[in-house]
Amino acid sequence: MHWKRFRLAPDRSHHVTEAGVAAYAGRFDEVLAFHAPGLAPVRRGDGAWHIRADGSEAYRRRFRRTFGFYEGLAVVTGQDGWHHIHPDGTDLDGARYEWCGNFQGGRCTVRDRAGVYFHITTEGIPAYESRWRYAGDFREGSGVVQADDGRSTHIDPDGHPIHGEWFLDLDVFHKGFARARDEDGWTHVDATGRPTYSRRFAAVEPFYNGQARVERFDGGLEIIDESGQRLVTPRSALRSEFASLSGDMVGFWRTQAICAAVELGVFEALPGTSEGIAEARGLAPERARRLLRALAELRLTRCVADNWVATERGEYLKSAHPLTLADAAGEYGRYFPDMWSALPDALRADGTWRAPDIFGEVARDARRADGHHRMLMSYALHDYASVPVALRLRGNERVVDAGGGLGALASLLMKQYPHLRVVVLDRPEVVERAMRRQLGEGIAFQSTDLFQPWDVEADVVVMARVLHDWDDPRALRLLRHARRVLGKGGRIFVVEMLIPEGGVSGGLCDLHLLMTTGGAERTVSEYAKLLDEAGFDVEGIRRIPALPSIIAGVAR
Repeated sequence: MHWKRFRLAPDRSHHVTEAGVAAYAGRFDEVLAFHAPGLAPVRRGDGAWHIRADGSEAYRRRFRRTFGFYEGLAVVTGQDGWHHIHPDGTDLDGARYEWCGNFQGGRCTVRDRAGVYFHITTEGIPAYESRWRYAGDFREGSGVVQADDGRSTHIDPDGHPIHGEWFLDLDVFHKGFARARDEDGWTHVDATGRPTYSRRFAAVEPFYNGQARVERFDGGLEIIDESGQRLVTPRSALRSEFASLSGDMVGFWRTQAICAAVELGVFEALPGTSEGIAEARGLAPERARRLLRALAELRLTRCVADNWVATERGEYLKSAHPLTLADAAGEYGRYFPDMWSALPDALRADGTWRAPDIFGEVARDARRADGHHRMLMSYALHDYASVPVALRLRGNERVVDAGGGLGALASLLMKQYPHLRVVVLDRPEVVERAMRRQLGEGIAFQSTDLFQPWDVEADVVVMARVLHDWDDPRALRLLRHARRVLGKGGRIFVVEMLIPEGGVSGGLCDLHLLMTTGGAERTVSEYAKLLDEAGFDVEGIRRIPALPSIIAGVAR
C-alpha cells in the first residue's frame, strides 16, 4: 500500500494501513506522519531520524528530533541547533538556528541565536536583509512579519512590503482576504491593506466561500459576507447593550476605589489579613474587607489562605515601586473629576468655557506638585523606554528636550548615547525640582517659557507629549520656536499618541486633554499639517511598543 494511505497507530509507535494493519515490523517511541518523498519522522530513545514506507532508515545519521519534509526539506535539531536536511540526511547548509519552521512557497521562517526572525530560501540563504521580531509562513505569495513596535504587515517572498499598512495583529491572506486587528478591533483587509467594511469585531474567522463567522463585542455571533453585511445570527448577544452601557457609566467606581485604597495606605499594608490591614490603617474591619474584595475584582489584590496580597498589577500602586501609579490614582480620583464635570460647558458653542491652567494649579500647590511630577516620571519611564533606540541618533548631537520635565527622557537618551549634549527646557518651578535630581554630566536644565523664543541652539529637538497639551495655534507656536533653534536639515521628533485616521480609538483620551489642558490628541495628517506650517517635512512615523509613536521631521 502507498505511504499516502498510512496513518498513525493509536499509541503513535508505528504506522498502520487503512485496514489497521501494521505497515512494518518495527516499533518506535514516537512517529509522525509521512510526507513526500515518502519519509516519516521517528524517535527511539535519544535518537531521531526518518524512515521509508517499509520502516527502514532513510539515512544513518541521528538527531535529537526530526520533523516532516516540506518542499523536499525537513527540520531537524541537534546539539548544535536547528537546521534543514535533504531526504538523504545531508545538510541543506552549515547554518544553525535557534528555531526553524517548514518551507512554504519556497520560503521558511527561522529564528537566529539573537532571537530575531527572517525567511530563508530553499538554498538556505536569507531571502532579504530585514530582520523582524516575528515572521510567519508564506501563503498565496505573502507572509506576515512583526516589527519591533509589535505591529505587523505583509511582505512578498523577496521581503518587499505588499501594501505598507501596519496592524496590531495580522494573518496571512486566504482567498484574497486577511484577518487584521487595529485599535478598534478585528476586520478583514484586501490586498491593498484596506478594510473591506467599516465594522469591527471581537474576533473574525477567515472567509470561506464568501462568508465568515465573526464574534461581536457583546458576545453575539454573526455570519457576514465580504462587505460586512450580516447574513445569519447563530448566537444572540451574551450581554445586552443595556448592561454594557450601565457598566461603562459606573466606571468611576473603579477610579474611586483605587484612589481611596491608595489614600488610606492599603497597598502599603499588604500582605496581611483584612483585620490586620484594618488595624494598621485605622479602618473599620468589615468595610476594609469589602474594599479588599472590590480591589480583588479589579485584579489588584487576591486572598491566599486568609492573607491578602497585592497582585503584580497591584504592586504598581505601592509608593516605592519604581513605576508607581499611586500618585496617578490621586490625580484621577481627586483632581480630574472636577475638571470633567465641566464637559457640557466646554462643548457648548457660546464660548464662555475656558480650559483650566493645570500647570499653574500644580505649581501653586507644592504637595500636589510632588505627586504630579512623580506620576509624569512613571509614565515617561514606562512609555519612553524604547524611544532612544527608535530615534537612531549619531550619538554626538546637541539635543533640546522641550518640556522635558524632571529629565526622564533625557536620562534615557544619555544612557543610550553617552556623548550627547542634552538641554531640558521647562517652567522655572519644574527646572528647580529637576535640578535636585543631579542627573550628571551631559544634561543641563534651562528655565524657559516655551511660548517665548528659546535661547538655545540644537541639532535635534524632541517634544514628548508636549503638543497634545495645546490647541493648534499654540502647538504651532511651539513648533515654530523649535524650527528657529535648528539649522536646515535639523531634526525634530514629536512623541505622541496618534488617533487613527477615520478611527475612534483614543477619543476619550482626546476629551481628557480638552478638559484638563485645552489640548487635543491628533492624527498623523493633523500633526503633519502643523509641522509643515512650522517649516518641517515629515520624514516618517516610527512605531514603538508603547502607547505613543514618533513623528520624525526634518527642518526645511
